Amino acid sequence: MTTIIWFRQDLRTRDNPALAAAAARGTVIPIFILDEFSSDPRWRLGGASRWWLHHSLAALSGDLGQIALFRGDPRNLLPTIVKRVGASAVYWNRCYEPFAVARDTELKVSLQKLGVEVHSFNGNLLHEPWELATGSGGPFKVYTPYWRASLSKPVVVPLPSPNLKVDTCANFGERLEDWSLLPVKPNWAARWGALWQPGEAGALSQFDEFSKNGLTKYREIRDRPDLQGTSRLSPHLHWGEISPRQIWARLNLEAEDPLKRYGADKFLSEIGWREFAHHLLYHFPTLPEQNWRQNFDAYPWRESASDLKAWQRGMTGYPLVDAGMRELWQTGWMHNRVRMITASFLVKHLRIDWRHGEAWFWDTLLDANLANNAAGWQWVAGSGADASPYFRIFNPIAQGKKFDPNGDYVRRWCPELARLPNEVIHEPFKAEPEVLAQAGITLGSTYPSPIVDHDQARRAALDGYAKVRTYKNHVRDA
Repeated sequence: MTTIIWFRQDLRTRDNPALAAAAARGTVIPIFILDEFSSDPRWRLGGASRWWLHHSLAALSGDLGQIALFRGDPRNLLPTIVKRVGASAVYWNRCYEPFAVARDTELKVSLQKLGVEVHSFNGNLLHEPWELATGSGGPFKVYTPYWRASLSKPVVVPLPSPNLKVDTCANFGERLEDWSLLPVKPNWAARWGALWQPGEAGALSQFDEFSKNGLTKYREIRDRPDLQGTSRLSPHLHWGEISPRQIWARLNLEAEDPLKRYGADKFLSEIGWREFAHHLLYHFPTLPEQNWRQNFDAYPWRESASDLKAWQRGMTGYPLVDAGMRELWQTGWMHNRVRMITASFLVKHLRIDWRHGEAWFWDTLLDANLANNAAGWQWVAGSGADASPYFRIFNPIAQGKKFDPNGDYVRRWCPELARLPNEVIHEPFKAEPEVLAQAGITLGSTYPSPIVDHDQARRAALDGYAKVRTYKNHVRDA
C-alpha cells in the first residue's frame, strides 16, 4: 500500500492531514514538484518566494529523511511517477489559487482513470471556503459577518506528526541545487539567513517566541513598526510550515491570562483576515487581475514609470514610505501597518494602478500569497470586498508621527536621515536649511525631495474617485 504524498504549500510534518492519512495506509513516498508550467505565468514564484522555498525544502527533506524533487507539469509528471514506483494512491492538501483548483481537478480525473486512489485534504485553512455561506447561501463579501460565522464552527484538532515508513524515488528525481532558486549575481538575499529560519522548526520556534512574549502587548503595539510587535509568521503560514489550526489550538488552550487572551483574540482575528482572503479568491477567482467592484474600471490611473521606480526603490521623499519599501527589499518582509501606507501612497498619491503594486509585492515578499496579496491591494484601492473607503487617503507624515513617534523605524531603514531631530524626521522637506545642513542632508541629492505634494495628490485622487461614483450612477441608471 504505497502512497505518494505530494507536498505543495504544506511543508511540515505536524498537522498535515494528507501526510497522516498516507502514513496510515503504509509506505509513503514524499515528493515536491516545482510547477512552473500549469500555473498562471503571471503568478509564478517571485524571487523572494524562490529563496524561501529552497531553504524550506531543504529543511523538510531533513525532517522526512528524504523527499523526491521534480520539475515540470504535475498533470504529466504524476501519472509517470505513479507508474514507475507502483503507487496505489496519491494524497495532497488543497491549494486555492484558480489555476491550482483547475489543475488538481484534472489530475484527480486522470489518476482515477488509472485506477489510482486520490484524496485531497484541508491542510491550510481553519475552514474550507465553501463551508461558510451567508443566510442566502452565497459567499461572504464583508469580513465581520464572515468571521462571526467562522467562530461559530468548531475547528478540527491539529494532528501530531505521524510515524512514517518512507520510501523514495529520489534516484530519478532532481537535485535542489540544480533548480537555481537562490539569487547569485547579485545575491540580494545575502543577509536573509540571519533574519529568517525557513522550515517547520523555524516556524514553531517563531510561534513559541511570539506566544510567550508577544501576545500580552500585541493589540497595543501591532501597529508600531519601530517595535517588535508582530508575529512574523506570515512566510511560515504561506508555505504551510505551521497550520492555522495549530495556532488556533495553542492560543485557545494557553491564553488563560486576561492580557494574553486580549492579544490572542486580536491575533486570531488577523488569521481570520487570511481566511477571508482565501474565501474571496475561491468564490471570485478573477480577484488578482480585475477590480472586484467593476465601477472602479472607470478610475483614471496614471502611467509613470519614473514614479513607480521611485516607489519601488524607496525614493519618494516621504520617509515612512521609503523606509517600508527599503525594509521590503532588504528583508523580504514589511510591517503590516507600513504595507497599508506604502500601498495607499502608490494608489492614491501617485494614482498608479494597484496591479503594479501587487506585482511588485508578489516578487519581493517572502510571504507572497495570491489571496492575501490581491485582497489586500484591492482593499487599499477601495475596489475590493469590504474595502477601505475611497476617501481614506493615508497621510504618510501623520501616519509616521503616530506610529513611529521617535523616528526609529525611519532611521533604521533610511540612515541618511538618522541625524534629523524627531520634529522633522517624517517631513525633512519642512526642515530649516541649517537643520538639514547639521544632519548632512541635501534634499534632491542625499535624500529626494517629495515626488508629489500630499494635498495636491489627495485632491487628484478624490477627483478620480468622483469618476468612479459617476460611472456607478451611470450604470445604475442604465
